[in-house]
Amino acid sequence: MFDTLKKLMLTPSMSGREDKIRALIKKEIESYCDEVAIDNLGNLIAHKKGNGKKIMLCAHMDEIGFFVTSIDDSGFIRIAPIGGINYLYSAYTEVVSENGVHGVLVPSSKDGVPKAEDLYIDIGAKDKKSAEKVVTIGDFFVYKPKIRRLQGNRYIGRPFDDRVGCAILIEAIKTIKKPQNDLYFVFSVQEEVGSRGSKPVSFSIAPDIGIALDVTGTGDKLGSSAMEVKLGKGCAIKIKDSGVICDIDTVKKMREIAKEAKIKYQDEILTYGGTDASMMQIAGNGARVGAISIPSAFIHTGVEMIDMGDVKE
Repeated sequence: MFDTLKKLMLTPSMSGREDKIRALIKKEIESYCDEVAIDNLGNLIAHKKGNGKKIMLCAHMDEIGFFVTSIDDSGFIRIAPIGGINYLYSAYTEVVSENGVHGVLVPSSKDGVPKAEDLYIDIGAKDKKSAEKVVTIGDFFVYKPKIRRLQGNRYIGRPFDDRVGCAILIEAIKTIKKPQNDLYFVFSVQEEVGSRGSKPVSFSIAPDIGIALDVTGTGDKLGSSAMEVKLGKGCAIKIKDSGVICDIDTVKKMREIAKEAKIKYQDEILTYGGTDASMMQIAGNGARVGAISIPSAFIHTGVEMIDMGDVKE
Protein backbone atom coordinates (compact mmCIF):
# COMPACT_ATOMS: atom_id res chain seq x y z
CA MET A 1 0.00 0.00 0.00
CA PHE A 2 2.91 2.37 0.63
CA ASP A 3 3.96 2.16 -3.03
CA THR A 4 0.39 3.00 -4.06
CA LEU A 5 0.29 5.90 -1.60
CA LYS A 6 3.56 7.27 -2.96
CA LYS A 7 2.25 7.20 -6.56
CA LEU A 8 -0.93 8.99 -5.50
CA MET A 9 0.93 11.66 -3.55
CA LEU A 10 3.31 12.49 -6.38
CA THR A 11 0.41 13.21 -8.78
CA PRO A 12 -0.69 16.88 -8.37
CA SER A 13 -4.49 17.20 -8.61
CA MET A 14 -6.14 20.30 -7.18
CA SER A 15 -9.88 20.69 -6.55
CA GLY A 16 -11.62 20.81 -9.91
CA ARG A 17 -8.57 19.39 -11.68
CA GLU A 18 -8.60 15.76 -10.55
CA ASP A 19 -8.21 14.13 -13.98
CA LYS A 20 -4.67 12.78 -13.50
CA ILE A 21 -5.24 11.28 -10.07
CA ARG A 22 -8.58 9.83 -11.20
CA ALA A 23 -6.92 8.11 -14.17
CA LEU A 24 -4.26 6.63 -11.90
CA ILE A 25 -6.79 5.28 -9.39
CA LYS A 26 -9.05 3.91 -12.13
CA LYS A 27 -6.14 1.93 -13.57
CA GLU A 28 -5.35 0.52 -10.11
CA ILE A 29 -8.87 -0.71 -9.31
CA GLU A 30 -10.86 -1.46 -12.46
CA SER A 31 -9.88 -5.15 -12.70
CA TYR A 32 -11.03 -5.73 -9.09
CA CYS A 33 -14.57 -4.31 -9.47
CA ASP A 34 -17.85 -5.30 -11.05
CA GLU A 35 -18.37 -1.78 -12.37
CA VAL A 36 -16.34 1.43 -12.51
CA ALA A 37 -17.94 4.71 -13.55
CA ILE A 38 -17.24 8.44 -13.63
CA ASP A 39 -20.16 10.77 -13.02
CA ASN A 40 -20.82 14.21 -14.50
CA LEU A 41 -18.90 16.00 -11.75
CA GLY A 42 -15.88 13.71 -12.05
CA ASN A 43 -16.33 11.41 -9.06
CA LEU A 44 -14.88 7.93 -9.59
CA ILE A 45 -17.33 5.23 -8.45
CA ALA A 46 -16.30 1.59 -8.03
CA HIS A 47 -19.00 -1.02 -7.35
CA LYS A 48 -18.51 -4.45 -5.79
CA LYS A 49 -21.89 -6.16 -5.84
CA GLY A 50 -23.42 -7.80 -2.80
CA ASN A 51 -26.88 -8.61 -1.47
CA GLY A 52 -26.84 -6.86 1.89
CA LYS A 53 -26.97 -3.23 2.88
CA LYS A 54 -25.85 -0.56 0.46
CA ILE A 55 -22.64 0.88 1.90
CA MET A 56 -20.77 3.84 0.44
CA LEU A 57 -17.13 4.39 1.39
CA CYS A 58 -15.66 7.71 0.31
CA ALA A 59 -12.23 9.35 0.15
CA HIS A 60 -11.51 12.58 -1.72
CA MET A 61 -9.00 12.83 -4.56
CA ASP A 62 -8.47 16.59 -4.55
CA GLU A 63 -6.05 18.84 -2.69
CA ILE A 64 -5.78 22.53 -1.87
CA GLY A 65 -3.90 24.83 -4.23
CA PHE A 66 -3.88 28.03 -6.25
CA PHE A 67 -5.23 29.18 -9.60
CA VAL A 68 -3.17 31.63 -11.65
CA THR A 69 -5.13 34.87 -12.01
CA SER A 70 -2.59 37.22 -13.61
CA ILE A 71 1.08 37.76 -14.44
CA ASP A 72 2.62 41.15 -13.74
CA ASP A 73 5.28 42.96 -15.77
CA SER A 74 8.06 41.56 -13.58
CA GLY A 75 6.97 37.98 -14.27
CA PHE A 76 5.47 37.38 -10.83
CA ILE A 77 2.41 35.08 -10.74
CA ARG A 78 -0.69 36.36 -8.93
CA ILE A 79 -2.98 33.67 -7.56
CA ALA A 80 -6.39 32.81 -6.12
CA PRO A 81 -6.53 30.27 -3.26
CA ILE A 82 -8.54 27.05 -3.63
CA GLY A 83 -9.50 25.41 -0.34
CA GLY A 84 -8.42 26.19 3.21
CA ILE A 85 -5.06 27.95 2.91
CA ASN A 86 -3.05 29.16 5.91
CA TYR A 87 -1.09 32.03 4.41
CA LEU A 88 1.48 32.15 7.19
CA TYR A 89 2.34 28.47 6.64
CA SER A 90 2.39 29.03 2.88
CA ALA A 91 5.05 31.74 2.88
CA TYR A 92 8.29 30.57 1.25
CA THR A 93 6.88 27.15 0.38
CA GLU A 94 7.92 25.49 -2.86
CA VAL A 95 5.08 24.94 -5.34
CA VAL A 96 4.70 23.24 -8.70
CA SER A 97 2.19 23.74 -11.52
CA GLU A 98 0.16 21.11 -13.35
CA ASN A 99 2.70 21.46 -16.19
CA GLY A 100 5.73 20.94 -13.96
CA VAL A 101 6.76 24.57 -13.53
CA HIS A 102 8.42 25.11 -10.14
CA GLY A 103 8.25 28.23 -8.02
CA VAL A 104 8.05 29.56 -4.49
CA LEU A 105 5.18 31.28 -2.67
CA VAL A 106 6.42 34.66 -1.50
CA PRO A 107 4.65 37.33 0.60
CA SER A 108 4.89 40.81 -0.86
CA SER A 109 5.53 42.24 2.62
CA LYS A 110 7.38 40.91 5.66
CA ASP A 111 5.12 42.81 8.05
CA GLY A 112 2.49 40.78 9.93
CA VAL A 113 0.61 37.66 8.84
CA PRO A 114 0.20 37.61 5.03
CA LYS A 115 -3.25 37.66 3.44
CA ALA A 116 -4.35 35.99 0.23
CA GLU A 117 -3.70 39.09 -1.83
CA ASP A 118 -0.17 39.41 -0.40
CA LEU A 119 1.10 36.11 -1.82
CA TYR A 120 2.57 35.65 -5.26
CA ILE A 121 4.57 32.90 -6.97
CA ASP A 122 8.11 33.58 -8.14
CA ILE A 123 9.11 31.11 -10.87
CA GLY A 124 12.39 32.88 -11.59
CA ALA A 125 11.11 34.55 -14.75
CA LYS A 126 12.84 37.82 -15.69
CA ASP A 127 9.68 39.46 -17.03
CA LYS A 128 6.04 38.89 -18.04
CA LYS A 129 6.92 37.60 -21.51
CA SER A 130 9.23 34.93 -20.09
CA ALA A 131 6.63 33.81 -17.54
CA GLU A 132 3.88 33.58 -20.15
CA LYS A 133 5.93 31.03 -22.08
CA VAL A 134 5.41 28.45 -19.30
CA VAL A 135 2.39 29.67 -17.30
CA THR A 136 -1.16 30.48 -18.48
CA ILE A 137 -4.08 32.13 -16.70
CA GLY A 138 -6.12 29.31 -15.16
CA ASP A 139 -3.17 26.98 -14.58
CA PHE A 140 -3.01 25.57 -11.07
CA PHE A 141 -0.14 25.31 -8.59
CA VAL A 142 0.02 23.06 -5.51
CA TYR A 143 2.53 22.64 -2.71
CA LYS A 144 5.36 20.53 -4.10
CA PRO A 145 4.40 16.84 -3.74
CA LYS A 146 6.78 14.74 -1.66
CA ILE A 147 7.05 11.97 0.90
CA ARG A 148 9.91 11.36 3.30
CA ARG A 149 10.45 9.01 6.22
CA LEU A 150 11.51 10.48 9.54
CA GLN A 151 12.06 8.43 12.70
CA GLY A 152 10.25 5.12 13.22
CA ASN A 153 6.90 5.00 11.42
CA ARG A 154 6.61 8.78 11.01
CA TYR A 155 6.43 10.28 7.55
CA ILE A 156 6.07 13.83 6.28
CA GLY A 157 4.79 14.75 2.86
CA ARG A 158 2.19 16.31 0.60
CA PRO A 159 -0.69 15.65 0.24
CA PHE A 160 -1.54 12.96 2.79
CA ASP A 161 -4.90 14.81 2.87
CA ASP A 162 -6.50 12.74 1.45
CA ARG A 163 -4.34 10.51 -0.72
CA VAL A 164 -3.87 8.30 2.33
CA GLY A 165 -7.65 7.72 2.44
CA CYS A 166 -7.62 6.90 -1.28
CA ALA A 167 -4.77 4.41 -0.77
CA ILE A 168 -6.72 2.65 1.99
CA LEU A 169 -9.82 2.38 -0.23
CA ILE A 170 -7.72 0.95 -3.06
CA GLU A 171 -6.31 -1.66 -0.67
CA ALA A 172 -9.84 -2.52 0.51
CA ILE A 173 -11.06 -2.93 -3.07
CA LYS A 174 -8.20 -5.32 -3.83
CA THR A 175 -8.63 -7.28 -0.58
CA ILE A 176 -12.41 -7.79 -0.42
CA LYS A 177 -13.24 -10.70 -2.75
CA LYS A 178 -16.92 -11.57 -2.20
CA PRO A 179 -18.68 -8.80 -0.27
CA GLN A 180 -21.75 -9.63 1.78
CA ASN A 181 -23.03 -6.08 1.43
CA ASP A 182 -23.45 -3.97 -1.71
CA LEU A 183 -20.30 -1.82 -1.70
CA TYR A 184 -19.70 1.48 -3.46
CA PHE A 185 -16.19 2.91 -3.23
CA VAL A 186 -16.22 6.60 -4.16
CA PHE A 187 -13.17 8.72 -4.88
CA SER A 188 -14.69 12.17 -4.72
CA VAL A 189 -13.83 15.52 -6.24
CA GLN A 190 -13.84 19.03 -4.77
CA GLU A 191 -14.02 18.06 -1.10
CA GLU A 192 -11.65 20.86 -0.18
CA VAL A 193 -14.07 23.50 -1.45
CA GLY A 194 -17.17 22.33 0.39
CA SER A 195 -17.60 18.57 -0.26
CA ARG A 196 -19.19 19.42 -3.61
CA GLY A 197 -18.47 16.09 -5.25
CA SER A 198 -19.85 13.81 -2.57
CA LYS A 199 -23.26 15.49 -2.44
CA PRO A 200 -24.62 14.46 -5.88
CA VAL A 201 -22.98 11.02 -5.81
CA SER A 202 -24.48 10.34 -2.38
CA PHE A 203 -27.88 11.36 -3.74
CA SER A 204 -27.38 9.01 -6.72
CA ILE A 205 -26.23 5.97 -4.72
CA ALA A 206 -28.58 6.58 -1.76
CA PRO A 207 -26.56 4.44 0.67
CA ASP A 208 -27.93 2.91 3.86
CA ILE A 209 -24.57 3.57 5.51
CA GLY A 210 -21.89 6.07 4.50
CA ILE A 211 -18.31 5.95 5.74
CA ALA A 212 -15.75 8.66 4.98
CA LEU A 213 -12.00 8.06 5.14
CA ASP A 214 -10.00 11.22 5.68
CA VAL A 215 -7.30 12.75 7.86
CA THR A 216 -7.94 14.39 11.21
CA GLY A 217 -5.90 16.63 13.47
CA THR A 218 -3.94 15.61 16.53
CA GLY A 219 -3.51 17.13 19.96
CA ASP A 220 0.08 16.05 20.63
CA LYS A 221 2.07 18.80 18.88
CA LEU A 222 3.13 22.16 20.30
CA GLY A 223 0.50 24.73 19.40
CA SER A 224 -2.10 22.17 18.32
CA SER A 225 -5.74 22.44 19.35
CA ALA A 226 -6.70 20.37 22.40
CA MET A 227 -7.96 16.93 21.40
CA GLU A 228 -7.31 13.36 22.50
CA VAL A 229 -6.14 11.99 19.12
CA LYS A 230 -2.40 11.34 18.95
CA LEU A 231 0.00 10.09 16.29
CA GLY A 232 0.90 6.44 16.65
CA LYS A 233 -2.06 5.49 18.85
CA GLY A 234 -4.15 3.92 16.09
CA CYS A 235 -6.80 5.00 13.61
CA ALA A 236 -9.56 7.31 14.82
CA ILE A 237 -13.29 6.62 14.92
CA LYS A 238 -15.05 9.93 14.42
CA ILE A 239 -17.82 10.97 16.79
CA LYS A 240 -18.27 14.50 15.42
CA ASP A 241 -16.64 17.38 13.59
CA SER A 242 -17.93 20.78 12.50
CA GLY A 243 -19.97 19.23 9.66
CA VAL A 244 -21.39 16.01 11.09
CA ILE A 245 -22.51 14.18 14.20
CA CYS A 246 -21.94 10.53 13.37
CA ASP A 247 -24.63 7.90 13.82
CA ILE A 248 -24.12 6.49 17.30
CA ASP A 249 -24.96 2.90 16.31
CA THR A 250 -22.36 3.07 13.52
CA VAL A 251 -19.78 4.43 15.97
CA LYS A 252 -20.55 1.61 18.42
CA LYS A 253 -20.33 -1.02 15.67
CA MET A 254 -16.94 0.31 14.57
CA ARG A 255 -15.68 0.11 18.15
CA GLU A 256 -16.95 -3.47 18.47
CA ILE A 257 -15.23 -4.53 15.25
CA ALA A 258 -11.98 -2.85 16.30
CA LYS A 259 -11.98 -4.59 19.68
CA GLU A 260 -12.81 -8.00 18.17
CA ALA A 261 -10.03 -7.68 15.58
CA LYS A 262 -7.58 -6.12 18.09
CA ILE A 263 -7.31 -2.96 16.01
CA LYS A 264 -5.84 0.04 17.81
CA TYR A 265 -8.26 2.95 17.63
CA GLN A 266 -8.96 6.32 19.20
CA ASP A 267 -12.23 8.19 19.65
CA GLU A 268 -12.24 11.43 17.70
CA ILE A 269 -14.07 14.67 18.35
CA LEU A 270 -12.86 17.38 15.98
CA THR A 271 -13.96 20.93 16.74
CA TYR A 272 -13.02 22.24 13.29
CA GLY A 273 -13.05 20.99 9.72
CA GLY A 274 -15.21 18.34 8.11
CA THR A 275 -15.32 15.47 5.62
CA ASP A 276 -17.54 14.03 2.89
CA ALA A 277 -19.54 12.32 5.67
CA SER A 278 -21.49 15.56 6.05
CA MET A 279 -22.90 15.28 2.52
CA MET A 280 -23.56 11.53 2.72
CA GLN A 281 -25.62 12.10 5.85
CA ILE A 282 -28.09 14.58 4.33
CA ALA A 283 -28.34 13.59 0.65
CA GLY A 284 -31.72 12.24 -0.48
CA ASN A 285 -33.47 10.50 2.40
CA GLY A 286 -30.27 10.59 4.42
CA ALA A 287 -27.91 7.87 5.61
CA ARG A 288 -26.37 6.57 8.79
CA VAL A 289 -22.80 7.83 8.61
CA GLY A 290 -19.47 7.31 10.28
CA ALA A 291 -15.88 8.14 9.49
CA ILE A 292 -12.51 6.48 9.96
CA SER A 293 -9.77 9.06 10.33
CA ILE A 294 -6.02 8.95 9.92
CA PRO A 295 -4.32 11.14 12.55
CA SER A 296 -2.25 13.83 10.83
CA ALA A 297 -0.23 16.74 12.15
CA PHE A 298 0.32 19.98 10.25
CA ILE A 299 -2.67 19.46 7.92
CA HIS A 300 -2.79 21.79 4.89
CA THR A 301 0.90 22.65 5.10
CA GLY A 302 3.77 21.54 2.91
CA VAL A 303 4.83 18.97 5.52
CA GLU A 304 1.82 16.99 6.73
CA MET A 305 2.84 14.21 9.13
CA ILE A 306 1.36 10.75 9.67
CA ASP A 307 2.33 7.51 11.38
CA MET A 308 2.16 4.51 9.03
CA GLY A 309 1.19 2.35 12.02
CA ASP A 310 -2.07 4.31 12.20
CA VAL A 311 -2.61 3.76 8.46
CA LYS A 312 -2.20 0.00 8.96
CA GLU A 313 -4.79 -0.03 11.75
